[in-house]
Amino acid sequence: MTRLEIDFISDIACPWCAIGLQALEQALRNIGPELEVELRFQPFELNPRMPREGEDVREHLKAKYGIDDARIDEGAELMRQRGAALGFHFGPRSRIWNTFDAHRLLHAAGLQDLALQRSLKHALLQAYHGEGLNPSDPDLLRRVAQAAGMDAATVDAVLASDLHAREVREAENFWLQSGIQAVPAVVLNRQHLISGGQPVEVFERALREVGQLASPRPT
Repeated sequence: MTRLEIDFISDIACPWCAIGLQALEQALRNIGPELEVELRFQPFELNPRMPREGEDVREHLKAKYGIDDARIDEGAELMRQRGAALGFHFGPRSRIWNTFDAHRLLHAAGLQDLALQRSLKHALLQAYHGEGLNPSDPDLLRRVAQAAGMDAATVDAVLASDLHAREVREAENFWLQSGIQAVPAVVLNRQHLISGGQPVEVFERALREVGQLASPRPT
């Protein structure tokens, strides 16, 4: 069995991160038990100065990328189709919010158990991209984190303070200084980078090459 460390650098606000995670996990399922993986979620904020009240998502995209409604709708439909093919449902989203507290919770979950962190990551992506809910709302974060398996005391300790703020900032700076400028970014064994929400076969090929696993036989 080959062991591989995977750092999945992403933001809750990033729809392509939801697609990339689904594709990566499908690639891992395709490979199966011959590859032992340690998957960690690393923080990245697309909009670190986003106010707590958030912004209208269309106005935000127009201002940030200089695109019109037609381009926004075209991109949303492409993401919807890619997500659906991978089992992820994109629902309507009217606003974009600050995600720093969500990253602090993910950090706390990772300290406890990587499987818990993974469960929380999925739950946060579903809450925002699937249901259009606010990932900066303490009540939502508390509900989602506890449903994912975090104990109430740990969740309250994070949300009632700046616990893990320094660690999250340090991790964000580390990846920025390492050259990560966009997400999702998937780093294998701290050496090999896969950028973007790639198709399943791209992830699978990279995992096999880095893990030095045989390619699947054609059927």
